[in-house]
Amino acid sequence: MLVTSRRQAIWIFLAFAFAYFFSALIRAVTATLSSTLTQEFQLGARDLGLLAGGYFLGFAAMQLPLGRWLDRHGPRTVILAFTAIAVGGCAMFALSTGFAALLLARVLCGVGLAAGLMAPMTGFRRWFTPATQMRANSWMLMTGSMGMVASTLPVQWLLPAYGWRPLFWGLAVLLLLAMAMIAWKTPVWPATAASAAPGTSQSGRYAEVLRHPYFLRLTPLAFFNYGSLLAVQTLWAVPWMMQVGGYSAGQAATGLFAINLCMLTAFWLWGLMLPRLTRRGVNVERLMAWGVPASLLVLAVLVVAGPTLGAHAAGLLALFCLCSSVLSLAQPAVGLAFASELAGRALSAYNLVIFGGVFVVQWGIGLMIDALRGLDWGVAQAYQGALGVVLACNLLSYVWFLKRGAAKPAKFS
Repeated sequence: MLVTSRRQAIWIFLAFAFAYFFSALIRAVTATLSSTLTQEFQLGARDLGLLAGGYFLGFAAMQLPLGRWLDRHGPRTVILAFTAIAVGGCAMFALSTGFAALLLARVLCGVGLAAGLMAPMTGFRRWFTPATQMRANSWMLMTGSMGMVASTLPVQWLLPAYGWRPLFWGLAVLLLLAMAMIAWKTPVWPATAASAAPGTSQSGRYAEVLRHPYFLRLTPLAFFNYGSLLAVQTLWAVPWMMQVGGYSAGQAATGLFAINLCMLTAFWLWGLMLPRLTRRGVNVERLMAWGVPASLLVLAVLVVAGPTLGAHAAGLLALFCLCSSVLSLAQPAVGLAFASELAGRALSAYNLVIFGGVFVVQWGIGLMIDALRGLDWGVAQAYQGALGVVLACNLLSYVWFLKRGAAKPAKFS
C-alpha cells in the first residue's frame, strides 16, 4: 500500500521520528553521564564499556524475532509493544542503586528500543516509493542525531540542577507520549502483508537473507566499521577527549555536542542528495568505496597522534564520524535488495550485525584499555593501542567489501 497523500506521509514520518529521537538520546546519554556514573558507582573502563554496551546487547538480541514480528504484525503494533518495555527500563535505571541494576536497566532499554528504526524502515518499504524511502531513512538517522545532540550539552546543563535520575523519569514519560502519537497517526498493517510465502518456513526466510551475496558483502563493514562509528559516538569519544586530549568534563560535552551536530547535518545532506545521486547513477556501493578510506585515514591519525592532538581531538573525532556516515546508506539499500515481504527480516538481520558489532567494539575497547593498563602502558597509550586494533579490523572489513565487489543488490519493486 503506497501512501499517496503528502500530509499522511509527513505525519507517519513525524510519529516515528518523535519516538526515534528519544531512542537515540537514551542510547547515547551514557557518554555524557560516563564521568558521573564512574564516580558514583566506582566503575572501571571495562565496567563502563559493558554498561554502555548492555544497551546494544539487548538491542541486538531482539533483532531476529523483531524482523519476523514486523513482517507479520506490522510496525505500529510491534513498536508500541517494545516501547512499553523501554519505559520500564528507564524507570528501573532511575531507581538503580548498583551496577547490576544499572546494567539490567540498560539491557531492558535496548530491548525496548530495538524497533525504533527498524519499524519505520519496514513501514517505509511498503508505504513509500524507493526514492522517498532513501530520503526518509536518511532523515530518520538525522532525527537520531538530533537525539544524540540533545544527550550532550542539554543533559550536561540539566545534571547540576536535577541529577541524572529525574532525567530518566522524564524520558519514561516522553516515551509514553511517543507511543500515543504512533497509535494515533500510523497505519494499521494489513493482515495479508505479513504472510510468508506459501510453503516457506520462517527460518527458511531468514536463511534466504543471510545467504544473500549482497548481505554477506556488507556484513563485516556493518559489524566493525559501522559498529566502531556508533561505539565512538555513543561512548568512547568523551573518555578519549578527557583521558587522551586533556579535556574537562564540560569541554568534552561541548565536543560531543559538536560531533553529534555534524552527524545531524550529514544525515540531512544525505537525505537531500541521495535521490539526485541515484538519478545520476551514483549508487550506494560506490559512495561507500569512496567514503570508507577517508574514515580509515582519520582513524589512523587519531591512533598515531593521540595526545599530541590536544584541543583538536574533538575535530578529528567529528571528522571520523562524518566520513563514516556513508555506511548508514547501506541500511535502506539492504531493504531494497529484498522483496517487500522480506523487508522486516532483512533490515532486522542487518541491524543485528551492526549492533552486535557496537556491543563487541564498545566493550572490547574497554577490555583492551584495562588490559594494556595492566601491562603498565600509560593511559593515553592504552587508548591508542585499543583504537589501533579497531583500525586493523576496519581495514580488513573494507578489503573484504572490495573483494566481494561482484555482489550486487537484487532488483525488486
